[in-house]
Amino acid sequence: MKAIKQFGIAYNPQIKDAVTLGDEISRFLVEKGAEVVLNCGIQEKTLRTLVQEKRFEALIVLGGDGTMLRASHLCAPADIAIVGINLGTFGFLMELQPQDWREFLPLLMDGKYRLEKRMLLEAEHIRQGKSRGKWLVVNEVVVCRGQHVRPIHLEAEVDDYHMASYVADGLIASTPTGSTAYALAAGGAILPPDLRNIIIVPVAPHLSPDQPIILSEGSCVTIRVQTTHQAVFSVDGHIPVIMENGDVVRVSSSEMNSSFIRFHDPGYFYRNLNRFLEQNPSLTDSR
Repeated sequence: MKAIKQFGIAYNPQIKDAVTLGDEISRFLVEKGAEVVLNCGIQEKTLRTLVQEKRFEALIVLGGDGTMLRASHLCAPADIAIVGINLGTFGFLMELQPQDWREFLPLLMDGKYRLEKRMLLEAEHIRQGKSRGKWLVVNEVVVCRGQHVRPIHLEAEVDDYHMASYVADGLIASTPTGSTAYALAAGGAILPPDLRNIIIVPVAPHLSPDQPIILSEGSCVTIRVQTTHQAVFSVDGHIPVIMENGDVVRVSSSEMNSSFIRFHDPGYFYRNLNRFLEQNPSLTDSR
């Protein structure tokens, strides 16, 4: 792989020691002969500007999976690779633990790494035949009930053909990356990150199909809401968008990908998955 010499560092400022670690990594890389273009919080406007200008070759992300999701949204359009150092709870998306970075980050400057290209989705909100916006999806888009604790009626089509009708709390359309997030919690299948499929998972279906459905990359999924009370959709856990009766969310694969830097062999996914399933870190932290 190409040797990387220009880096950005982005951290979650709400996590203890993230700022200190960012400074430490910055000094370390400079001592090794690299250029650190910026070292700042993940929400800083300067980061967005420099990503758009492609001022560095790779972004080192300090935080948890939520920080990594935000970095993916920023970097995918610019095709900038990202590598995560886990300071959160789960770290499904992170490559390194805090004790690992001194060993592995120098490998980037020697080209000793691989890129894992991850599929992204595009979600489009349509009302009365007119588009109201498009969103890039790293994990999942969820169409679900709003404030009222009552199920909603959802119609799902694949490539303009009826697939299923649901009376449920919601419906998830997920990437393989998102298969270990909300989709897993709702009973969906776990897919390796290098696959390119769309996973459809109902949330609390009432006398409706309850099996997850796995579709090919080229499929286009249309989810139509039929409800007399509030429904919403949300992309990757962001602020919900209110939907009206008859609104549609259309989900298809994006032309863009997330590029995750990996040092370990592809089997890392199953080793990490086994570790998470055997000992849920959320349960450990709550004791």
